Amino acid sequence: MNTASILIKTDPQVKAEAQETAEKLGYSLSSILNAFLRQFVKTKTINFNAELPEEPNEYFKSQLKKAREDRLKGKASPIFNNAKEMTAWLEKQGI
Repeated sequence: MNTASILIKTDPQVKAEAQETAEKLGYSLSSILNAFLRQFVKTKTINFNAELPEEPNEYFKSQLKKAREDRLKGKASPIFNNAKEMTAWLEKQGI
């Protein structure tokens, strides 16, 4: 297979992060860029769609911890099996 090289200039940090992200997805940066170029030529659009699971921030983690602690202390609504149970409970609460 014939190949051609493309030289681009980018921030070193961007390159490092892009290589790390590609590796996490199981690809090389070269294969990611080749796929992008093929898609660009085929559709004549620019579309970014790869996703990694988002890491929760510290605020979210602290609130989740607090919610778990509240649940263990009985400071939470009951767990419902269906919408009717939930609606009935809310109505009893005057909500």
